[in-house]
Amino acid sequence: MRSPVPRFRDVERQASGLQPTQCLPPCHERQNNMWFIRDACGIICAIITWLLVVFAEVVVLFVMLIPSKSLTYSLVNGTLFNSLAFLALASHFRAMCTDPGAVPKGNATKEYIESLQLKPGQVVYKCPKCCSIKPDRAHHCSVCKRCIRKMDHHCPWVNNCVGENNQKYFVLFTMYIFLISLHSLVMVVFHFLYCFEDDWTSKVFIFIISSKKGNLQSLKSMLQHYESIIKVDHFLCACGS
Repeated sequence: MRSPVPRFRDVERQASGLQPTQCLPPCHERQNNMWFIRDACGIICAIITWLLVVFAEVVVLFVMLIPSKSLTYSLVNGTLFNSLAFLALASHFRAMCTDPGAVPKGNATKEYIESLQLKPGQVVYKCPKCCSIKPDRAHHCSVCKRCIRKMDHHCPWVNNCVGENNQKYFVLFTMYIFLISLHSLVMVVFHFLYCFEDDWTSKVFIFIISSKKGNLQSLKSMLQHYESIIKVDHFLCACGS
């Protein structure tokens, strides 16, 4: 009996047609071992991800929070940002080092098929690369070199497949990164408005003193001068200078 929906790169086998001599012995893996994919591209992408979060941490702390005059503002936003950054990195680590749902290698044996108690004529799927029986919605990953249950995709930024066991951590990681980005954008806007207000307040004070002295010509020249450098001042203030 053939499956009504063929799968790409899948080999259909019935229990009576399996040849266990073509497969390696089943791989008995320890469940407590840490899962880690030794892929150069994935490791580099994971390191870049951590460096970007650390860079954002340095910019937020040393450019926007520490130079701020309000201690309450710095403490509240610093605690919130650091908490989100820690949760993001923790979720990334769990998504990277958690078994996404790998199917054991070499279980495509007649004994294993008979233990499934399949109905007569029911079709099972065998991966020719892993030599294992593939559950429903399982796909073979060429990077992990394993069949993954409920595989969504292989993400190089977490150096792992997103599957049945680590999908929760991957979703949490993306959510925390979104919250960090949103929080940083809000702080940038407030930081720019603060610099803008502080700059204009100091210059209006100088203008008032000059006008009280009656030096109108000096007041006009100062206005022209400050209008030419106001953009530079705002840029330096936004950069923390």
